[in-house]
Amino acid sequence: MSKKMKNIAQSEVLTLREQISYQEGQVVSKTLTQNQAVSITLFSFAKDEEISTHESGGDAFVTCLDGIGKITIDGVEYLLHEGESIVMPAGHPHAVYGQEAFKMLLVVVF
Repeated sequence: MSKKMKNIAQSEVLTLREQISYQEGQVVSKTLTQNQAVSITLFSFAKDEEISTHESGGDAFVTCLDGIGKITIDGVEYLLHEGESIVMPAGHPHAVYGQEAFKMLLVVVF
């Protein structure tokens, strides 16, 4: 049987924030799985880096793993701290900004 998850150890206890590194001046992503139903990706944002406003075809569930991120949904800004989560609804404009260096887990359900 083929593995459904990639780029991550299996049958091993791990800390998600340690699975992706910061890179100065960059947004880094690591896809763990992606198919027609779901996408799971780790992101790290250097301070002041961003993903500009866009829309998604699925509901996007974000959990902050480290630092502070600013999530903008429909023009409203939310600060996300370690351990906090927010849903960016499908079809709504949203953006993500590294208020500080920031790591997040993104789960998009289509």
